[in-house]
Amino acid sequence: MTVRQISTFLQSKPGHLARMLGLFQDVGVSVRGYSVSDTGDYGIGRFIVDDPDAAIAVLEREGAAHAETEVICLLLEDTPGNLAQVMEVLAACGVNVSYSYSMISTYIIIKTNDVDAAKEALAATSLTLVSQEDIRRASALRAEGAQA
Repeated sequence: MTVRQISTFLQSKPGHLARMLGLFQDVGVSVRGYSVSDTGDYGIGRFIVDDPDAAIAVLEREGAAHAETEVICLLLEDTPGNLAQVMEVLAACGVNVSYSYSMISTYIIIKTNDVDAAKEALAATSLTLVSQEDIRRASALRAEGAQA
């Protein structure tokens, strides 16, 4: 199982990230996780959203350069050593982690040099792989709870 990550360039100016997030909000896209790294005049924003197609459509409408990447999302128990276990499993099968960041609670995103090998290795553990549909359902449940 994998999820779709959307990356885009962000100007290193006050308000640019807020504008990007506002575009997602305007089309009803919920950001479930994100990472922003600074590279000088521009940064790279990475987003996990509940509706990647709508997010990409709004980026294209705005003429924003973007890329879509297949990443792995895991649900970890909030106990010491779980993140270390993930990295040990991947290292043992020779998979390099390019970057990693957390989402809501203890969800983590991992970009590797070999997604298929990483998925196979992690599926053989007691860890929970998260799908794009799982992210969509989590957003829907949160929205239902807010309306109740």
